[in-house]
Amino acid sequence: MIQLESNAPEFSGVMSYHQGEFKKISLADYKGKWVALFFYPRDFTFVCPTELKGFAKHAQEFADLDCEIIAVSTDSEWSHKAWFEKDLPDVKYPALADVTHQISKDYQVYNEAEGLAERGLFLISPEGIVKYIVISAGNVGRSSAETLRVLKALQTGDLCPMEWETGQETLGKA
Repeated sequence: MIQLESNAPEFSGVMSYHQGEFKKISLADYKGKWVALFFYPRDFTFVCPTELKGFAKHAQEFADLDCEIIAVSTDSEWSHKAWFEKDLPDVKYPALADVTHQISKDYQVYNEAEGLAERGLFLISPEGIVKYIVISAGNVGRSSAETLRVLKALQTGDLCPMEWETGQETLGKA
C-alpha cells in the first residue's frame, strides 16, 4: 500500500508524449528534483483538460521550485499526441501512457471496472519519498494553485498551519 513518507513506486521506460515527441521516461530521471505526479482518467474528456491547463499555467512556478510536473493516464501516447496537439498546445510537461495500467496500480488509483486511472496526485521529494497524496472523485478537478502552496510548505521543512502561504510565519521546525 502506498503511504506517506514511503518510497514512491518506481516506473521505468514508460512511453510519454512530450512537446511533439515520444520519449521513454523513468521516475529515476527526476532523482534530485521534486515531482508533481498526477493521474487523470481519460484524454478527450471534460474535467481533465481543465487540470492539464491549470498545471500548464503554473508550470514556471513549479520549475522555479525545482519541481517537475508529470501527467499520467491509461491512454496511449498516440491519443495524448492527438489531444494535446489539437486542444492542449500550452502543456509542455510529459504525459505518460500507462497502457499496461501498472503505474496506476502501483500508485493505487486504478479503477479496474472502468479500466482507467482515478484522479490521484502525488508530491515526491528529491529523495523519492511520497510527501503528499490527494485522490479525488472523477467529476471534481484538483487545484494546481493548492498543489503549489503545499509544495512550498513542504519545502520549508517547518510546521505550516492550515492555509499557510509563502511569507507567513511557520509554527517552527518539524
